[in-house]
Amino acid sequence: MDQTVSFTGDPHIGVFTRVFEDVAIVPPEAGEEYTEKVRKNLSVEVIQITIQGSPIVGSLIAGNSNGFVVTGLIRDEELEALEEWRDLLLLEEGMNAAGNIILANDSFAAVHPEMDSALVQEIGSFLDVPVIRLTLGGIKTVGMAGVATNNGVIINPRATPGEIAAIEKVTDLPIGVGSINMGNALVGTGLIANSHGYIAGNETSGYELGRIEDIFRFYE
Repeated sequence: MDQTVSFTGDPHIGVFTRVFEDVAIVPPEAGEEYTEKVRKNLSVEVIQITIQGSPIVGSLIAGNSNGFVVTGLIRDEELEALEEWRDLLLLEEGMNAAGNIILANDSFAAVHPEMDSALVQEIGSFLDVPVIRLTLGGIKTVGMAGVATNNGVIINPRATPGEIAAIEKVTDLPIGVGSINMGNALVGTGLIANSHGYIAGNETSGYELGRIEDIFRFYE
């Protein structure tokens, strides 16, 4: 099965797509070939909507099986489409690009290190997971510096031992470093994954694909 794709020629598929265990969110600009590949490779239903009127849905929504965290600037019709799948927590002020500032799966969440304490607690309660403030390789936008599934966590190859240790305190899942699209350390910009499968940007090398498969334990 081919594990790479572009989004209308752009290898940064994680900016345009957000994947959960049962559903993927892609913008209307996604063609039939792209949408079908997401559906097949990741075993999900696909919702085609914008968020905040924008196609960069991967940057604007995060969450897990318990709920979606999304920008408070979301439109009413977008809100209604997402509410069919999960309860929603809206980020109304300050940091609201949820997909950029939150890295989450069903066992933990990591958030931008400067996030307000009350919001950190609210996100933890809403997603029903422990939450840590974190950088990954010094990058504060942890949602794009890593990808977390219920099989494992792949993070920025420049992540420090201390950053890795912080994640190890909140999850027993395997954690590994890797890159995407021929050396891009912001793995979340070019990788979408869940426990069923993954797809990487079409500039990703065979070695990088091998790292993804090892960390997420996808073996032929």
